[in-house]
Amino acid sequence: MALSTTLSQMSIALPTGIDGSSRSMIKVQSMSFTEKSWSPLLKLDSKPRSLTVKTRSTICMSLQQASRTKVAVTPLELEDPKETPLNLYRPKEPYTATIVSVERIVGPQAPGETCHIVIDHDGNVPYWEGQSYGVIPPGENPKKPGAPHNVRLYSIASTRYGDSFDGKTASLCVRRAIYYDPETGKEDPSKAGVCSNFLCNAKPGDKVKITGPSGKVMLLPEDDPKATHIMIATGTGVAPYRGYLRRMFMENVPNFKFDGLAWLFLGVANSDSLLYDEEFAGYLKDYPENFKYDKALSREEKNKKGGKMYVQDKIEEYSDEIFKLLDNGAHIYFCGLKGMMPGIQDTLKRVAEERGESWEQKLTQLRKNKQWHVEVY
Repeated sequence: MALSTTLSQMSIALPTGIDGSSRSMIKVQSMSFTEKSWSPLLKLDSKPRSLTVKTRSTICMSLQQASRTKVAVTPLELEDPKETPLNLYRPKEPYTATIVSVERIVGPQAPGETCHIVIDHDGNVPYWEGQSYGVIPPGENPKKPGAPHNVRLYSIASTRYGDSFDGKTASLCVRRAIYYDPETGKEDPSKAGVCSNFLCNAKPGDKVKITGPSGKVMLLPEDDPKATHIMIATGTGVAPYRGYLRRMFMENVPNFKFDGLAWLFLGVANSDSLLYDEEFAGYLKDYPENFKYDKALSREEKNKKGGKMYVQDKIEEYSDEIFKLLDNGAHIYFCGLKGMMPGIQDTLKRVAEERGESWEQKLTQLRKNKQWHVEVY
């Protein structure tokens, strides 16, 4: 994030001991801070004539007021197109991109492995938040000898500007698909997910064939900057929401100043399985009036009936508030495994009936109003 402000008559207290107990005072006539990188560890406490910046060391300074600015993004021409970019590259003629980085983003106690993968497309495969890329893994399709593998779709986990904010990369959130024989309990590599393992095993500089972008169902409506967006995900289904939230709270996009409510519900197995948790916690700290974040940890928490806590149980906890928001025009999004939807639908139907409403009629109206967005796999 770029923090740009000019201070006059400023006092700075710098810790000289390890514990910070001994300080020396330096008076400066003027000083400006520019181009500081965004970090969820940065905390600004604004008070009359006092600014406290808390990082690994503490700096106290006197100032009328400080305001946090967002990360500058380029090129802004990515905001110009009125038509959604769709299928710029197709399976028969994919684009060859380059792997920038592959990072494991779950802890040691998480069941399975999930990776954050940054891909360099050099600005040639632009996309919008909520869209997907297709990936064609190398090798031959076992069901069609001589033909390439089928395309696998992955929701993009970054904004159109990418993690480097220059419009040249896209990020994917990929869980490695591994098959265990139910009888022996041993891993069977012959049945492992071809594309997910290719991506999670990739090294910087490796080439990857991509198609797309595709999809319009999960596009983020931006006509009303004060709108409410309720986002429900299981596991890697959080990918498009990471893009939404970076656009809302991290990036300085001149024509999109979000001032509504974003509410994220994320269901995973345990704390080690949480994805982008530090990033989301940073938004919660910095934008408490605009962001809510609720987690359902099925192996660590119990629902009100004493069973495992799934995302639909967390939704039920806040059902009255959610229904009121939907009645006032909120958008609601679902992304993740296909198996998440029956439980969620049953919960919403039961809540609607308890409120004396018909869920079928309500769902029809939500779809008609384009408030209902679902992408499951």
